[in-house]
Amino acid sequence: MFKHQIKGVFFDLDGTLVDTAPDMALALNLQLEAHGKSTLDYEVIRPWVSHGAAALIKLAFNIAPTDKDFEGYRQEYLDIYSNNLCIKSRLFPYIDKLLGYFESNSIKWGVVTNKPEFLALPLLTSLGLKDRAASIVCGDTIKPSKPSPVPLFLACNQAQLPSNQCIYIGDAERDIQAAKAASQFSIAANYGYLTEKDNIREWGAEFIVNNSKDLYHYFCTTNT
Repeated sequence: MFKHQIKGVFFDLDGTLVDTAPDMALALNLQLEAHGKSTLDYEVIRPWVSHGAAALIKLAFNIAPTDKDFEGYRQEYLDIYSNNLCIKSRLFPYIDKLLGYFESNSIKWGVVTNKPEFLALPLLTSLGLKDRAASIVCGDTIKPSKPSPVPLFLACNQAQLPSNQCIYIGDAERDIQAAKAASQFSIAANYGYLTEKDNIREWGAEFIVNNSKDLYHYFCTTNT
């Protein structure tokens, strides 16, 4: 996609736009401590962050969603995380510079995430992003969520943009699936929260970036 064709760029939140893993890991370890269990190394937790609270509970307590205690643990985790939402979470390097580039060149940008509104909106507000975004679609804003293209279509509607002139960037296969179903150019963020089982080159993204600096340079120095 040539730069002059781009009307909008949408980001996944966790692992693509914002490095939220430090706070999500903190919350999980606080929960483990509260239950008298050993904490987990950050490197163990980080790859699972993009898969949400359910994946983190399964990792920490080794129980399945069908377990009678699972939902209680999940709600407890969300409560702890909501109280530690933006302690160490920050934009990935060069992302704020990239957003400034978009804004200076009349390219609208937004966020399409499966993170629920009660977590995503306060986080974006704390980081000074909520009022800058042309659209914000969260996991409970509309159903079905990603990998359905429905959230991306809603984001385009909010931003008053044609879907086929937008780009979606994410660090999970469901992000690329959603982008393709919405006829959007897709970029896979290899710097995000990927597990050992994730083979990013099999997702079918039009482009892969290995770090957020490369993402900045992709838009600011290329015409592809």
